[in-house]
Amino acid sequence: MSVDFYHLQLNNTLEMENTHFIMKGKGANEEPGVLTGEGHTQAQQDSVDSGVDLVYALNDRPPWYLCILLGFQHYVLAFGGIIAIPLILAEPLCISDNNLAKSQLICTIFFVSGLSTLLQTAIGVRLPILQGGTFSFITPTIAILSLPRWQCPGPRGPTASSTPLQNSTSPLGSDGGDEVWMSRMREIQGAILVSSLVQILLGLTGLVGLVLKYIGPLAIAPTISLIGLSLFIEAGKKSGAHWGIAALTVCLILLFSQYLSKVDVPLVAYKDKKWKVFHYPLFKLFSALFGMCGSWLLCYLLTVFNVLPSEADHYGFLARTDINTDAITTSPWFHIPYPGQWGLPTVSVSSVLGMMAGVLASTMESIGDYYACARLSGAPPPPTHAINRGIAVEGLGCILAGLWGTGNGTTSYSQNIAALGITKVGSRLVLQTAGILMIVLGIFGKFGAVFITIPDPVIGGMFLIMFGMIAAVGISNLQYVDLNSSRNLLILGFSTFSGLVLPTWFHSNPGIIDTGVKELDQVIVVLFTTHMFIGGFFGFILDNTIPGSPEERGLRKWQHAAQDGCQVTCDLTCYDIPFCNFLWKRSRLFQYLPFLPSYRRQQ
Repeated sequence: MSVDFYHLQLNNTLEMENTHFIMKGKGANEEPGVLTGEGHTQAQQDSVDSGVDLVYALNDRPPWYLCILLGFQHYVLAFGGIIAIPLILAEPLCISDNNLAKSQLICTIFFVSGLSTLLQTAIGVRLPILQGGTFSFITPTIAILSLPRWQCPGPRGPTASSTPLQNSTSPLGSDGGDEVWMSRMREIQGAILVSSLVQILLGLTGLVGLVLKYIGPLAIAPTISLIGLSLFIEAGKKSGAHWGIAALTVCLILLFSQYLSKVDVPLVAYKDKKWKVFHYPLFKLFSALFGMCGSWLLCYLLTVFNVLPSEADHYGFLARTDINTDAITTSPWFHIPYPGQWGLPTVSVSSVLGMMAGVLASTMESIGDYYACARLSGAPPPPTHAINRGIAVEGLGCILAGLWGTGNGTTSYSQNIAALGITKVGSRLVLQTAGILMIVLGIFGKFGAVFITIPDPVIGGMFLIMFGMIAAVGISNLQYVDLNSSRNLLILGFSTFSGLVLPTWFHSNPGIIDTGVKELDQVIVVLFTTHMFIGGFFGFILDNTIPGSPEERGLRKWQHAAQDGCQVTCDLTCYDIPFCNFLWKRSRLFQYLPFLPSYRRQQ
């Protein structure tokens, strides 16, 4: 899952604290009304009485215009997490100066995220859950591209790569520079393609349940925390371009997401031949977007009035909005991403093993998302076959990401799950509409190019919030363990600290590993420079070897917390595959396939 500051909203919605508004409507096949504080139909009243305050439940079909509106809202909520990934990978991929490549990478990741969302909601776990890029893959990707053979040629600093008021953007294929970054992309593609087969295997064989028995909060906490902690350098680089703008971005995001989160904005809608006023949690839903746009607008005004310096070597130059405007003019109106657009992926053992750490972390996180999403969409806790199929389809989504070349994988997005509890719309169709919108917008080349013009300090401010929340979400897993236990404190402290120390030491001592086998050297370097692998490995080993009771380790609370207090509005058939159900039930053979509804050992 994408772990960012929206996790705080997810926790609030799981506690059902945001039940102060509801959409006045008539049901799945009738016209809805507007958001108001009162007025329920009988069907909605039944939902309220059972503890689920839903306007549209999982299988309901809202009108097409409402699907588009709510689908676009989900798209905007996922925007911050998805757009951050290509911007982080730009430097290690050596495309800091190639605006055309960056815009095409942005379009590609949105396009593949839309495809993965449709697959997950149609044949995967079948919950209203959006798929997008994952930060779990960034740490191993940076570790892979830090190998000596993948170092970018020439200077790699923001000052060296910038020219006054414009960035050179050469068409793809016009010089040998494109092969520099495309070869790196192909290496990452190959690592994602092969390592994602493990995720598919875990889902199709049902092994994911077996793995979960041995992974508890003390293994998950350092793994997730180190994803955020290891990215502090990226946040510092971007924010350091202009700390004032970065601080403003942070303040605006905090203002909208926290201080104004309970302020509902009055809006006007035309319904039943008259205008009605309804209240909408605008600041809570669009806090990241509003915060970034506010700072972006200020940077634009400072650029227009020439307040910011126009020389590349002066502090504050990277806060200008006219540095990369040529990206919009040179990008094509339409660019349809396709498999192999960067060339044939390459595969190396070191890259594959390093990327597996990201695959396993993403798998463990997504399972918790499934339970939370089921709770907020009025569905029962997902049975075994649905979880297995969901993980397998996430692996398939990563395969698509590897084929198309996003430089990343796909995973479930928790901020969109939080939106289910806020909007009270848990319809699967809404998320499928969001997936279609992501695909459509992903083929507009100039759409992706627009985001290239976002100044670095604005992105840095967003990173400060986002990466900090990733670390905090990892720490939040410790709520289930006994923190008065010296055993647990030792495991947590050592695994987290080792995850910071060892990669730093390896980066400071390049070439220190020399076994005589080049491939083995690369495997060791990649694994030991991947922060989350080190922390998760030590956490897993120590937690399963040092004696401790299940209560002390927090295993029981952690495994059952997502299911507590779950109220439902539909039965387990909502998880069935929407075709050939008669076939699954006719043969006993299908009872032994853990990803089919006929699986006899389902929960």
